[in-house]
Amino acid sequence: MATLAIHNGRVIDPALGRDGIADVVIVDGRIARVGPNEGDMVVEAERIDATGLVVVPGFVDLHTHLREPGFEGKETIRTGTAAAARGGYTTVCAMANTRPPMDSRAAIESVLREAEKSGIVRVLPIGCITRGREGAELAPAGELAGAGVVALSDDGDAVSDPSLMRHALEYATRWGLPVAQHCEDPALVRDGQMHEGWVATRLGLRGRPASAEETFVARDIALAELTGGHLHICHVSTAGSVALIAAAKARGAHVTAEVAPHHLTLTHEEVGFGDDYRSIHYHTNAKVNPPLREEVDIAALRAALRSGIIDAVATDHAPHGQGDKEIEFDLAAPGLTMLETSFALCMKLVHDGDIDLPTLIERMTIGPVRAWGLDIRAGFDGLGTLAPGAPGDVAILDPNAEWTVDPAAFASKGKNTPLAGRMLRGLVVATVFGGALVHDTGRVVAL
Repeated sequence: MATLAIHNGRVIDPALGRDGIADVVIVDGRIARVGPNEGDMVVEAERIDATGLVVVPGFVDLHTHLREPGFEGKETIRTGTAAAARGGYTTVCAMANTRPPMDSRAAIESVLREAEKSGIVRVLPIGCITRGREGAELAPAGELAGAGVVALSDDGDAVSDPSLMRHALEYATRWGLPVAQHCEDPALVRDGQMHEGWVATRLGLRGRPASAEETFVARDIALAELTGGHLHICHVSTAGSVALIAAAKARGAHVTAEVAPHHLTLTHEEVGFGDDYRSIHYHTNAKVNPPLREEVDIAALRAALRSGIIDAVATDHAPHGQGDKEIEFDLAAPGLTMLETSFALCMKLVHDGDIDLPTLIERMTIGPVRAWGLDIRAGFDGLGTLAPGAPGDVAILDPNAEWTVDPAAFASKGKNTPLAGRMLRGLVVATVFGGALVHDTGRVVAL
């Protein structure tokens, strides 16, 4: 039986209310025990000294674009899961906008086979809401559920037909699946390139107004209340959306929500200026849908994450090739590569005093698991926690380590980040998946 003992770290496990110095012992791929000096009881084991570091359950990402099948030039399951491991993620939920889309049992099983073959961490597939993600006809949710999907989403495109969305919510309840909606009204964002605000005006770019998101959030909340279905709102980006979600939760609606690290930390000024306000630029690496917003939105999103109105941090990792970004702004593909910088960006909230570390860890571990009800579904026992018997998935963190973002060094094929050359504070030192070390910066020391 393979044994790994992680010694003397600050163990934070929000699911169990644990926060203190302890050892984590993993035997045969599962958590065996956690507590002071537990590692001393193990005679033969691989040992890691985590003194001065933070030990947490492996992060869970509800929103990852792995691109395979169909777009392997942008990312593959192997490279995407390697990037996840570097970011402390041991579980990623793979979005359905592949080619072919994940709207059939065959497509889902193909992804699962490839993940088993080449994935470095756990991959959970998300099925389409509509066939081909075309917004015209519902995909076979029962077939997809039987194949192993954990949610339904046409992410990248909103389901704009309200009747179809109503039936999707009703249909998904039979299998206990959340319907994860990309909330942007296509009519309001048509040809829009970035947030509708002063930067867009200065750059001469058509905007995507906050109201485009908020009108669909309001509509879909109403449909969730009508049907009793589970609505999950992807990548919330506006203060108005936060208010709508808070009110819906207060009424008891089955609504959950996620926020991306870039929407918590970056504003629309990134597009025109980045960190250089001396001249105007058109930073395509800051182009993302929904777009980067304003400081008032960031403040509302941070408060909502702290209070639990927003349930989870989700990366919306969207890798693109160089040719997708180094072109005219109107033609550039939206999306940021995010798995490898997610933790460090989110640590900015901790360093700014907007959230404490245990709460942030909760929103990146057991929070996502509970949001989608994975903790009560067969086959996911112990996900997001270090409870005995749980999967031996661990991230080892240095919250204060500073490092410079170098996209060329990313494991991801996607180098499309607006953070290139910036100093971030917060480092994933090592990641353990199923008891095996799958990422190591070289700072963990075997005893």
